[in-house]
Amino acid sequence: MTGPDAPYEVHEIPDFTLECGATLRPARVAYQTYGTLNADRSNAIVYPTWYSGRHWDNEWLIGEGMALDPERWFIIVPNMLGNGLSSSPSNTPPPWDRARFPRISVRDNVESQYRLVTEVFGIETLPLVLGWSMGAGQTYQWAVSHPEMVQRILPFCGSSRTAPHNRVFLDSVRAALTADAAFAGGWYALDALPVTGLRAAARVYAGWGFSQAFYWDEVWRELGYASLEDFIVGFWEGFFLDDRDPNNLLTMLGTWWHGDVGTTPGFSSTEEALGSIRARAIVAPAEKDLYFPPEDEKWAVSHMSNAELRVIPGVWGHFAGGGANPVDTRFIDAAVADLLASDPGI
Repeated sequence: MTGPDAPYEVHEIPDFTLECGATLRPARVAYQTYGTLNADRSNAIVYPTWYSGRHWDNEWLIGEGMALDPERWFIIVPNMLGNGLSSSPSNTPPPWDRARFPRISVRDNVESQYRLVTEVFGIETLPLVLGWSMGAGQTYQWAVSHPEMVQRILPFCGSSRTAPHNRVFLDSVRAALTADAAFAGGWYALDALPVTGLRAAARVYAGWGFSQAFYWDEVWRELGYASLEDFIVGFWEGFFLDDRDPNNLLTMLGTWWHGDVGTTPGFSSTEEALGSIRARAIVAPAEKDLYFPPEDEKWAVSHMSNAELRVIPGVWGHFAGGGANPVDTRFIDAAVADLLASDPGI
């Protein structure tokens, strides 16, 4: 069984100290696997989740006949800290519950995933790490933090460093979530979510997730919506009201806002960190992504020694990487196949 009703596993890490100095006792990393780990543990792929996404939201790129075929590969999808399944404000007991939940960095996520991969499965080499959006940020960090382990990376519709314009967007989402009086400084009851703030955040997101051309051409009709308002309410408000907790969203938002491989200990700049990546890379931004435009990733690729920029064409913007458009899915799947067929970077 796959999807949201499928069971998943949890790896508990005792006394997991975060970069902010707080310690989760324990940190819980929820994950799902697809396929079978081979005898020499050489076929494992790590595919982290994205902002508010859960492991089943990654399944559109996994399947028989696809590049991520579970008949050949062992795909591990770890849930981000803060996403509601792994350790999060909504599921952590006092004193680190709700608004008191500590700050989480991208490196905290990658370290928890590294612990999962090595402690549970004994894996020493990863043929590929890939991810969409915040998953792409984790992908870059994997290659910087564990260059001896990661052979190939495919960050799509994401970045190695959160840009100033992206931070402006994130600040607007934070303002929308916290302006709701029912938010109560983050101490609302878990069975009484501040819905007004969630709906407001959805409206902010609606102007960024898809491109101007997507709206001009009324491409939302391809998703089955009858009008623009029908799409905004049905898709965007529905998205944020799908069991997404505001404190969880704010935790992951903080992770995103501070994302930068250049702050990894031992490096003095993002450029230096990117230059340290040994993995072979295909970097795949979307042509009209308003969060992570192609020129940002062209800059990143210029500082990497073994990387190709491959722009996803079309009008779907950031959601070119979300699995909703079959044309974009085929493009990304082809990039995965090309990368896995190439000589590794290490």
